[in-house]
Amino acid sequence: MPRKPLLPVTALCLLALPLTACGGNSAAADEKVVTVYSADGLKGENGDGWYDQVFADFRKETGIKVEYVEGGSGEMVQRAVREKNNPQADVLVTLPPFIQQADAKGLLQKYTPEGSDQVGAADKAADGTWTAVVNNYFGFVYNKKELKQAPTTWQELLDDRYDDKLQYSTPGVAGDGTAVVVKAVHDFGGEQPAMEYLKKLQSNNVGPSASTGKLAPKVDKGELLVANGDVQMNFAQSKTMPNLGIWFPAPEGGRPTTFALPYAAGLVTRAPHSANGRRLLDFLLDRRAQEQVSAIGGGFTARQDVRATDDNARALARLMDGVEVFTPDWTDVEKNLTSYVDAWKEATGS
Repeated sequence: MPRKPLLPVTALCLLALPLTACGGNSAAADEKVVTVYSADGLKGENGDGWYDQVFADFRKETGIKVEYVEGGSGEMVQRAVREKNNPQADVLVTLPPFIQQADAKGLLQKYTPEGSDQVGAADKAADGTWTAVVNNYFGFVYNKKELKQAPTTWQELLDDRYDDKLQYSTPGVAGDGTAVVVKAVHDFGGEQPAMEYLKKLQSNNVGPSASTGKLAPKVDKGELLVANGDVQMNFAQSKTMPNLGIWFPAPEGGRPTTFALPYAAGLVTRAPHSANGRRLLDFLLDRRAQEQVSAIGGGFTARQDVRATDDNARALARLMDGVEVFTPDWTDVEKNLTSYVDAWKEATGS
């Protein structure tokens, strides 16, 4: 699933195979480099995201430059699959269920970063192949200027006012797009009723989008009234997009719901710079970096022993107040991801 800075995000440099550094030098030839393939959302468009700060601090402290490649979660995993016999990335960061998918495909090697003992069991692999570095929750955005108040239920989105004014990123490609299906299956009580709803919603849907982060600017400008997203990314985007509001669809007659959708990181199998990858993973979970997650990135710390008290942290707590948080069975979702996506394609004609 894709995302954007801790604000909308644009790739620093999306490299074509074979992978080369942004400056044109081979990353594999530079020992002072580490290459990160990541879902969008943690890098700021204006250099003000969490990644921007942490990567700069990491280079200052270690002398190691971070080469950054960004895309949707599914896109990053597929790229790593294509390169499996000649890995180009050192660290892979995606949303669930794509981090589980990467693990199942043998793309990740075991490594336990320093500080991961403070990450909850649900937010890291039991076998040590990945761990959350930034916690987050799935959500939707709406245009506050045009709508005045947020929709409340899924059913409201079927209204004619959302015709060609609603869009969500593509399931199976974008992490947040896949999350639409996961939440719908939960809220509607099963795959069949969820697909029946998404079939009806398709008449209002603008069409596919490989990147979730590209949708928020359209909502802010009024080109769209509603789109999917996630709390961290959209909260950060809202700092420069005044018309952007965050909401959580509720099932008819129920409470609004969401689920954790963390950015999870793992060391790539046969990474060309494994030692540098390990150092970066340690750095991402360091207390200093984790204390910056909300203040700079608008997200939630992955460490249980870090208690953020900044203004962003308090605003995020208010946003989540009253929202029911459920826990998907990610193992099951990963196992059945292809069938879920196929069912969605059949239902929507995509």
